[in-house]
Formats: sequence, C-alpha cells, structure tokens
Amino acid sequence: MPALVGVTATRKEFDGAPRVRLNAAYTRALEGAGVVPVVLAPLEPSAAPAVIARLDGLVLSGGEDVDPARFGEPRHRQLGEVVAVRDAWELALVAAARSRRLPTLAVCRGIQLLAVAAGGTLIQDLPSQHPSEVEHDPKLPRDARAHAVRVEPGSRLASALGGTQLRVNSFHHQAVREPGAGFRATAWAPDGVIEGMEATDPAWWALGVQWHPEELAEATEPWERGLFAAFAAQMPA
Repeated sequence: MPALVGVTATRKEFDGAPRVRLNAAYTRALEGAGVVPVVLAPLEPSAAPAVIARLDGLVLSGGEDVDPARFGEPRHRQLGEVVAVRDAWELALVAAARSRRLPTLAVCRGIQLLAVAAGGTLIQDLPSQHPSEVEHDPKLPRDARAHAVRVEPGSRLASALGGTQLRVNSFHHQAVREPGAGFRATAWAPDGVIEGMEATDPAWWALGVQWHPEELAEATEPWERGLFAAFAAQMPA
C-alpha cells in the first residue's frame, strides 16, 4: 500500500459556512511522488499523537501568519490573519512528529511554524523589518520564479533538490529569523532571508522551504520534483 502523508489545512469561513481548505497543488504534487495525501483538518491538539501514529509522513502547508504570541512577541502592525486553532493543532502535530521522527516537509507558513515549534522566531513583516531589493511578494503568477536561492552544499536540502543554485517562486511577507533548537538554516535569498532549514538530528528527515514547491512540481526544472521524491523516499515502500 502506498505511504499515507498528512497535509495540514486551514479552517475558516468561506461562502457563509465554516470550511476546511487546502490548495489542490499539494495533493497533486504528493500524488506525483507516489504517496497518498490525507488532508488534516485542524482538530484539538490532544488528537495529534493518534493522528501522527497512523501516518508515514507530514506536510505543513502554507497559509496564514503564525500568531507572534507563540514566539513571545507583540503583534506587528502589518501582521496578517492568524488562525489560533490551526496554530495550536500544527504545533501539536510537529511535537508528535518529532517524537516519532516522522518525515516532515514544511512549506512557506510551514517552515515558519516549524521554527516556532522548535523555539525559534520570525520576521513578522519583511518590507518593514528587513527591507531589501529582493521582492518576496512580487504579485506574480504562483509558478513564476521570482528570485534566486543559494543552498548549502552537502546539506540534506541540496541533496533533495539536486543542486545548490536555483530560482524559486515567492509570495510571503514573513520569514524565519531564528530556526530554533535542533534546526539549522541551509538556504538563503540574496538578501540573507532564510529560504530553507533542516533538522540537525540525522534520524529525523525534516526540511522546510520558504517558497512553494507544490506549485512547481510540474515545471521543466527538476528541483521541486526532486524535493517531493526525496520526501517520499523516506517512507516505507
């Protein structure tokens, strides 16, 4: 049976009713890597260990801002929407996944949540707190490669991507400031913004990227397919 991978989703009101939502690009990319995606609605944090016990991998998806109260800071004036139930649920999922050394791939908000779960901190608003010439939210199509990324040679991320120099899509206003205990930065934008990080524990395959590889999994370049393939390779056949 193919491996089962949990993919986090958000929960908020759409069209007048509370709904669970996830961009379909995640499920397409995971299916393309040969695994079965299972959408994880935000639940009570106490359910996380039982859910993680039934999965072969975990994907932390993109979405809203992480509440800065989770890393001990007041809210910046440019803070976007936060979803408290999602923050609590995903932090519990990461704790359970880390305990089990469950393969974990974190995307955009996901890398930020992963850092916060490890005791790290975030830049709450890049334009005001880390101004630069690199546009991290240039309002381009979701599959447009907006800026360069440099990846540390020999890192787990470089191995997964199959290279150390690439261009990525980009639509975020927050970023990881400090990766947190047990993680290290392994990829950067030209302005120094962290674009990738990974667990230092050799027994735990856990990677985070700030761009959206799910939107590029069918691109001509092989980097993002390599990332999903490397993630899938960590699971039982």
